[in-house]
Amino acid sequence: MSLVPPAVQPPRVADGWRPRAVAGTSWLIVALYLAAALALTWRLWVDPASRAQTGDMHDVDLFAWFMRYSATAVTHGKLPALITTAMNAPRGINLMWNTSVLLPAVLLTPVTVLAGPQVSLTIMLTLGFAGSAASLYWVLRQWSASQGAAALGGAVYGFSPALVAASTGHYHLQFAVLPPLLIHLLLRLVTGRGRPVRTGAGLGLLAAAQLFIAEELLLMTALTGVVILVTLAVCWPGAVRERLAGAAAGLATAAAVLAVTCGYPLWVQFHGPLAEHGSPFPASPFRALPGTFVIPSGELLLHTQASAAAAASYPARLPEYLAYLGWPLLAVLAVAAILGWRLPQARAAAVTFAVLEIFSLGGQHAWLPWHWLAHLPVLSEMLPNRFALLADGAAAALLAFGLDQARAMARDRGWPAWLPPAVAVLAVLPLIPLPLPVTTTAPVPAGWQTAFSRLRLAPGAPVLVVPVPYEEAPQALRWQADTGQPGSLIGGWFIGPDATGHAALYGGGQVKRAGKHLNALLTPASPVAAPSRAQVRTDLAAWRPAAVVAVTQPSSRLARVLTGLLGPPTVRAGQVLAWRSQGSR
Repeated sequence: MSLVPPAVQPPRVADGWRPRAVAGTSWLIVALYLAAALALTWRLWVDPASRAQTGDMHDVDLFAWFMRYSATAVTHGKLPALITTAMNAPRGINLMWNTSVLLPAVLLTPVTVLAGPQVSLTIMLTLGFAGSAASLYWVLRQWSASQGAAALGGAVYGFSPALVAASTGHYHLQFAVLPPLLIHLLLRLVTGRGRPVRTGAGLGLLAAAQLFIAEELLLMTALTGVVILVTLAVCWPGAVRERLAGAAAGLATAAAVLAVTCGYPLWVQFHGPLAEHGSPFPASPFRALPGTFVIPSGELLLHTQASAAAAASYPARLPEYLAYLGWPLLAVLAVAAILGWRLPQARAAAVTFAVLEIFSLGGQHAWLPWHWLAHLPVLSEMLPNRFALLADGAAAALLAFGLDQARAMARDRGWPAWLPPAVAVLAVLPLIPLPLPVTTTAPVPAGWQTAFSRLRLAPGAPVLVVPVPYEEAPQALRWQADTGQPGSLIGGWFIGPDATGHAALYGGGQVKRAGKHLNALLTPASPVAAPSRAQVRTDLAAWRPAAVVAVTQPSSRLARVLTGLLGPPTVRAGQVLAWRSQGSR
């Protein structure tokens, strides 16, 4: 049996207008995807410079910081350094171990410089929805899906509950445009539809691009490709064997291109300064639970108060609630798998969907396959619940191929032509999302830029800002992202190696502990005990800041403690008090 379905060709007609009509319809479908993405994000576009999604502000502020960091490097005529002390001075962070979205941040530099990092993030978010849908639509068309079925499949993937949940603050995962294209090029290699070297080079370049968007998503895509290849090899061994040499040549080319483009960044990641291993997150909360497949969250149009409350209680928090598809779609997918089982593309989609959803269950038990994979190098750093992102893509492809088979069956048996599309549309109605809820980002304090101008610090001088930035108090990251000041920030929200080299939040250091105590001086009713002057002196000695900048009033406890240790403020401007350390330049 051939693995190569007929490429999509417009019907040949004498008058020659039909090909242009088909192309025009495709552009209309893409325009509708963009319109849907704008409808989903419209509350952000009301004021894109200062509005962000609710529910995960610390991650939103972190991504704004990454946007500013890359834009600053590009405006100075350089690519972003992979090791920097712009955060977590004086030790710094390794950007390859953090969600630095280097490629989008570099490409969106003009927007970041002219309009601010939050506008860049809103553009990325909008294109993530529309682009992911358009990407899978195009791929499905290349693998023989009809236009209507491909359009529905693209919508299911691009606006899936998984991508909607990821949009809360995980921009690197929500921008899932490239995985369908990577799978497409891989399939062209193994089915002989593409020239091995040329297709392999394209595969390598796309993989490099994905590496600089979300490395975790690239690894999940690679595992998805392995599942598809194993499925094809088991079901059609002869057809795969015939094309083995060409596929091997293409994959070797892809590996060579990836090594040339990403060899140095990967060396920095695994062997350079601040290299680490493992994951900072415990595996147990980050897995799909049986109920997550069928209980809708409050982010969806069709939900109940009870279902929204159940989803909100998910152990890994709502941004990780990725597995929902609903009973109607799961039932239709089972039927689609049966109807399309003889088609290689449908069978591969069905098996891949099932395997990825099983992966998403995690590895708590020995009978789950992820139990045996989770301890392997690199794979140990992945969070299994996130396989649902690509499982939704496989589900969308299976739905499209199954819909075409159902329409053919209805035509052969004289059933109403509208019945299969109607059933498919009804099955995906529970997936319709609500517009994203928004909030206002932390405004830059009055006097912020004036204070830094008067301090006259060197560009890389480390500055301690209070409130000290960490996960629960990310405001200083936002202020640095919006203004570019300070150039080097003590503390932050990042992943770094602890004393043993294992990945840890804040590098397992003093950031969160000392930050909590210093920040407690800002809030009279804080449940955290305020530190003694000796504790503050010890923390300052460890950090060695060139300046201390506090967003507070002169009469606050924090101002009194810092004045007692550092003397009168060097600068007073608006809401900002600043102390320049002796000897700093």
